[in-house]
Amino acid sequence: MVSACLARLARVGSLPRPRVQFTSSHRLFSVSSAALARRTKAEEKLTADQAFDLLDDDFDDDDTTTAGHLMLREQRRVLHYLRLIEHEMPKLVAYRKPFVPPTPQTPLIVRSIEYGGEEYPATAKRVIVVAVDDLPLRSPDAIHKLQLLAGPRWTPNPPTDAGVPMRASRASSDDVDILWGNGFVKISCENFPAPAMNLKWASDALDRLVTEANKDAASFHNVRVDMRHVRSKIEKAKRGDHLRGRLFNRPSIAHFPEEWLPNST
Repeated sequence: MVSACLARLARVGSLPRPRVQFTSSHRLFSVSSAALARRTKAEEKLTADQAFDLLDDDFDDDDTTTAGHLMLREQRRVLHYLRLIEHEMPKLVAYRKPFVPPTPQTPLIVRSIEYGGEEYPATAKRVIVVAVDDLPLRSPDAIHKLQLLAGPRWTPNPPTDAGVPMRASRASSDDVDILWGNGFVKISCENFPAPAMNLKWASDALDRLVTEANKDAASFHNVRVDMRHVRSKIEKAKRGDHLRGRLFNRPSIAHFPEEWLPNST
């Protein structure tokens, strides 16, 4: 009986296999190359105890901790800058220039921002500040028209970040109007990628402002200057300067009545 079964299996194995023909034109869901369609070697898997043994190696005192590495990195960084101060800073003496104070022919104050050589969008910005009294305006009406055209870019006092001292050297009185004259104009630009382009645009805008102020200036003599931007800035500071007429006349020790002082004798 066993021999009959073996003979039957031999006859079945020798029969030709039917060919399978695909009549559909659609591709199969996955097609693999013959070189890739082979059985890969099974990866060696570690048990939990074996993985723990790898982490439980003895410390040979040949390295420091993470905090130690951070401290060493900070020391290397400080040492790098100390080397720059010691060896590179003396070379800057060759670029030293004497200070030349500004003249009436150069009244513009240019302000820029630098981040120690690092790239930042604000490094291209340029700001110019100039006193109205230093501009080539022909008459008081031209000064008044320039204040109207400048709008919020004009302030009766110098901007705090302009580098202008609060007490100008051209006057020694305590009167604010004499110290600051007819105010200051501040123009900034950061629309262009190069700093020189932004400075050129701000300078050209100031030139156009002066040119328009000198044209038919008498026709604007009865128009009042809008001071809402000045009042809004003082109110936001919350120092009480907008109360009781102290908007432009902040009292100082010079305004203290002498008759109120006690007699020194």
